[in-house]
Amino acid sequence: MKKNALIVWGGWDGHEPEQISHIFKGILEEENFNVEVSNSLDSYADAEKLKSLDLIVPHWTMGDIEKKYVLNISEAVMNGVGLAGCHGGMCDSFRNNVDWQFMTGGNWVAHPGNDGVEYMVNIKHSTSPLLEGLSDFKVVSEQYYLHVDPAVEVLATTRFPVVDGPHAANNAVDMPVVWTKRWGEGYVFYNSLGHKANIVAMPEVSLMMRRGFLWAAEGKKRANDRLVSAYGASGNSNGRIYTGMGDSQ
Repeated sequence: MKKNALIVWGGWDGHEPEQISHIFKGILEEENFNVEVSNSLDSYADAEKLKSLDLIVPHWTMGDIEKKYVLNISEAVMNGVGLAGCHGGMCDSFRNNVDWQFMTGGNWVAHPGNDGVEYMVNIKHSTSPLLEGLSDFKVVSEQYYLHVDPAVEVLATTRFPVVDGPHAANNAVDMPVVWTKRWGEGYVFYNSLGHKANIVAMPEVSLMMRRGFLWAAEGKKRANDRLVSAYGASGNSNGRIYTGMGDSQ
């Protein structure tokens, strides 16, 4: 049976959100997903529809979002719907909404040197198999300094500083580039690479995104399997594990 995914793109045009959404759509269709693509945040208004999905792919840079829409997404993810995205489309979205940042696992704060910085992405040994077989690789793009949730599992990093600036007065740090996180029953995947469509189209980056989409979309099946184990095939949980931000039953 095909899984169902929703891609919502928009915000700052400099991140080429429409072009990147087309790349993501192609990846998901190759993996046998039914894919809906929208350029309206109102696509997050129907909470029940969101909970019926297997995967939500946000690609909206900056902007503002209604609190109710974030709560709808959060409840869907808490009940097993996957959330996966890249760079400004996910962790530079809705800078005034801390609930969004809490759910996604981090937020962008700077890119010293702006575009055109050459740096390495280092694959990190972890318990996750998502980046197995990938080697460290070079990127020429923006290098992102992020504020990151300590609960995430980091799968790849980059070394700062590369470009001089006030941050260089600190010791060298390995900044997360790719991570996973749990949100209730849901799986969250983030890859900070993707300033423009040509970066997303790099073989290493597109493979990361493909694997991240597939992994995140499995959360719903695993949540449903746990429900069957707990309540039986005709249990009375009504398919709902979580009912709101931070609440469980």
